[in-house]
Amino acid sequence: MSFFFGLFIGITVGIGLIMGFVRSENYRSKRRSDLAATVSAFSKMTVEDSKKLLPLDFYPSWVVFSEKQKLTWLNLELTKIWPYVDQAASELIKTSVEPVLEQYRPVILSSLKFSKLTLGTVAPQFTGVSIIEDGEDGITMELEMQWDGNPSIVLDIKTKLGVSLPIQVKNIGFTGVFRLMFKPLVNEFPCFGAVCYSLRHKKKLDFTLKVVGGDVSSIPGISDAIESTIRDAIEDSITWPVRKIIPIIPGDYSDLELKPVGTLEVKLVQAKELTNKDIIGKSDPYAVVYIRPLADRMKKSKTINNQLNPIWNEHFEFIVEDASTQHLIVKIFDDEGVQASELIGCAQVLLKDLEPGKVKDVWLKLVKDLDLQRDTKNRGQVHLELLYIPFGMENSFTNPFAPKFSMTSLEKALKSGSDGTEAGDLEKAANQKKREVIVRGVLSVTVISAEEVPATDILGKADPYVILSLKKAGTKNKTRVVNDSLNPVWNQTFDFVVEDGLHDMLVLELYDHDTFGKDYIGRCIITLTRVILEGEYSDTVPLDGAKSGKLNLHLKWSAQPIYRDST
Repeated sequence: MSFFFGLFIGITVGIGLIMGFVRSENYRSKRRSDLAATVSAFSKMTVEDSKKLLPLDFYPSWVVFSEKQKLTWLNLELTKIWPYVDQAASELIKTSVEPVLEQYRPVILSSLKFSKLTLGTVAPQFTGVSIIEDGEDGITMELEMQWDGNPSIVLDIKTKLGVSLPIQVKNIGFTGVFRLMFKPLVNEFPCFGAVCYSLRHKKKLDFTLKVVGGDVSSIPGISDAIESTIRDAIEDSITWPVRKIIPIIPGDYSDLELKPVGTLEVKLVQAKELTNKDIIGKSDPYAVVYIRPLADRMKKSKTINNQLNPIWNEHFEFIVEDASTQHLIVKIFDDEGVQASELIGCAQVLLKDLEPGKVKDVWLKLVKDLDLQRDTKNRGQVHLELLYIPFGMENSFTNPFAPKFSMTSLEKALKSGSDGTEAGDLEKAANQKKREVIVRGVLSVTVISAEEVPATDILGKADPYVILSLKKAGTKNKTRVVNDSLNPVWNQTFDFVVEDGLHDMLVLELYDHDTFGKDYIGRCIITLTRVILEGEYSDTVPLDGAKSGKLNLHLKWSAQPIYRDST
């Protein structure tokens, strides 16, 4: 009996194993078929389909959707004709660049000219080309170029002291993107009226200077002055948005020339949590703000000594020439006195992200290098207020003065006020002397409440109160103390007479009251721009310098604008 039972069990287990194996093979075959179908579907997808299926943020960093096409054929042809290009272009470059170098010649030099210029035997390599959508009136092409050449460039310089030096420019390494614009499109051959070219993006420009038969570093200041001259000349003569126009068909192409399109008003408010660059004490930060890196267009703030949370509250105004591609750059440095300043961090804002005529309040994270995609180190943040005003824009705010008055764009955006002066008299006075706006008024601040105040007492409570002050005017007020509360309610209103609203700011500091003193908890810094423009608003402001906490406020502005003459 046991024999038959064992036989039955063996047959049953065997059949089960066979059925399981067949089922497993069928499942694996189905998975292979499904995977093959999926791979086939992916192979038929375009790049745009892939972007729609999965946002770019979810792809690993090594996945790149390139819109550039390779130019192997062009590089091969350029290598063949390079000797002829060298002969034809060297003299053209010499005659066109020399006036630019003379324009930016340092004051310590009396003459700066080429004594020799050839492009060498190594042709540049074009690593990619892309077509930019430019409406129906033209075609825009961007060429990415790399050149590690061996040119022979010798500058003949003369100092104010009469010393002549031949300086060789060598070891040139360049990587950048050139933009070519073919516009306007016309109905006669070659189908476009002119070609505009510009250096759209300069990724790298390295070179060394050497005195022929000597060392340029032996003459203090010469090397840095010449290098700065070369870089400024490139920046101001060919770097975007500057463009060179070559007419192909006779006509008027003045509309293609570089023209200012608006102004950018920047208020550098403050920075916080800056990296300390000093071994003893704290950093001495200052900011450099610019759109184009030219010496006469870069603005520098004052230096705040021994401070990692500096407050500047400084205004700058910049000319905008292409709001769609330009950006504002802020660099924070540590002032090292006679030594070179050390970079703490930098940040940028794309001007195309600004809504014309609207003030934008932003906190920007500082990074080591703007070209780096990822920077996890905390280098601090910088606080800016930005206002972009295109020329000719019909602003939603009434201009309080005649258009010929000298005002910043922010001042032009303020609500109108009157001091009893007739418009005709103001217009007449404007032709004789510049006048500035003094935004005077009464600021009413209601401190409503605070939330999530960090505990400072042993029992897990706090006795918070707020000190309010105007940074420039120096006037102060204080709320009452609310005992044993992490969510205090005050509902107290304070009035401040503000003499210069555009250049003052409200500082609110939260303290914990103790019997024998006070403990600092955190602070909020608020510029008056928004309340001046809007008249009244409520807001919840987080506490800086505290683990948690925020203040609920209501601000109201009663304007009393006056005038101040300036020479």
